[in-house]
Amino acid sequence: MLLFLDIDGTLLPFGAATPYPSYTSRSAPPGAAAAHPLLDRIDPGLGVRLAALGCELVWATTWLDDANTCVAPWLGLPPLPVVDWPDAEDEPARLHWKTRPLVAWAAGRPFVWLDDELTATDRTWVAAHHPAPALLHRVDPRHGVTDGDLTAVREWLQSPTELA
Repeated sequence: MLLFLDIDGTLLPFGAATPYPSYTSRSAPPGAAAAHPLLDRIDPGLGVRLAALGCELVWATTWLDDANTCVAPWLGLPPLPVVDWPDAEDEPARLHWKTRPLVAWAAGRPFVWLDDELTATDRTWVAAHHPAPALLHRVDPRHGVTDGDLTAVREWLQSPTELA
């Protein structure tokens, strides 16, 4: 099972004006603050909780390889595969520009996609063009991924009707 991860608005909340509450300078990997000035707004405990879902984590972000340089060490994750985005195409109205490339990358495998820009249009398109189960879960960009989001993913993964 693949789990596509966006960063901006998904792991890195847009509404956070201060560092994550459990963050201390002692908990940061060496050089992390220099790597990106907003890293301290990402919950450093998310890496363990995402890994515990048992999915193959894949970066689906415009950060590209910087996700492995900056964010993965912050979260305590190893380097992850990175979706390399093709040149932009004209998309049907309201279809997210990542939708087609992620379906292609999944190559018929089941997947979860966590992003703050997902809409019903993306869900409908994936349902019509992807043969395997897929959960497109929209994260509130003001808060980023929460325990509630992870619970929703975990419940979907454990649902025999979704993955049958």
